[in-house]
Amino acid sequence: MDNGFFKNIEKKTGVNMKDIFDLANSLQNANFKDEKTVRNVIRRVSQIANKPVSKDMEDQIVKSIINDGKQLDFNTIAQMMNKK
Repeated sequence: MDNGFFKNIEKKTGVNMKDIFDLANSLQNANFKDEKTVRNVIRRVSQIANKPVSKDMEDQIVKSIINDGKQLDFNTIAQMMNKK
């Protein structure tokens, strides 16, 4: 893709595309049934998005992914983080 495209996204969102790609690469072989792995992913997404996640919210997301079988993707986490 065009490097200018990513620069525009970075400018609009404040999110570094390298961080997004690094996270995506780390998820390829991750075990999403492992609580520690899921918590680490949630914390990384929270850090990249500059959106703090409370312990209670983290617990809810982990439960939803591990126990309820929800897919782990940015939209799922973002939707859960935006619920108040």
